[in-house]
Amino acid sequence: MTAVIERVKRSSKQSGKQASAEAATGDARRDRWRKHRIARRAEFVEAALRALDTHGPDLGMEDVAAEAGVTKPVLYRHFEDKADLYVALGQRGTEILFERLIPAINAELAPVPRIRMALNAFFSVIEEHPNLYRLLARGGRHEKTVADSDVVAEDKEVIATALTALLGDYMRMFSMDSGAAEPWAHGIVGMVQSTGEWWLDRRSMSRDSVVEYLTQIIWAAIDGLTRQHGVVIDPNLPLEENKVVQLGRSKAAESDAG
Repeated sequence: MTAVIERVKRSSKQSGKQASAEAATGDARRDRWRKHRIARRAEFVEAALRALDTHGPDLGMEDVAAEAGVTKPVLYRHFEDKADLYVALGQRGTEILFERLIPAINAELAPVPRIRMALNAFFSVIEEHPNLYRLLARGGRHEKTVADSDVVAEDKEVIATALTALLGDYMRMFSMDSGAAEPWAHGIVGMVQSTGEWWLDRRSMSRDSVVEYLTQIIWAAIDGLTRQHGVVIDPNLPLEENKVVQLGRSKAAESDAG
């Protein structure tokens, strides 16, 4: 979660470096200008997403400018360089993913439908934005974004950490040793990410099929482990207690971003 908070802080500094000073002076005109710049930057990020669909991960700033209907100098007023744009794209990708993943993970459903829904959320995002995922996951093949910025790795860590807490809660609820929660969570997240990259490259089956295969694999692991401890869970009945996770920005990050 620290990685996401730091990334939000970087975004805040990049999109509104004068925010603190303007707040202190109470200059309404400057405040309107700052909000305008933030809104324009967001518009250019959306244009970059569309340009990615057309030009692929090798898109240039000229492609983004053309899609946005502006010149490159105008674009550079809002982004320091191409790396800055890539970071903004990564932040937008995280928002899109978490907007779908959080409700899915926290759905009050039976175990198997809940797993299926969470997986479908992830695969629906990479299916709709394949070039964005390729750009972020394989940035080293294109242009390095920022030395300390690896959006996919950061998101993977955040999701694995949250899943660790979720699995640990359930394991303790069933009086099981929760020590396995962390390696189990990282194993699941790694498997899903690796399968997602393979699927984007091959497309040898439908999204529904790959989601269903992964659902059954993950459930088989859960069912096998719980049965070893004498716990039998009905995969099609909601559990008595619905544990939830938080993947969003913390209040501290919200404050820093404001």
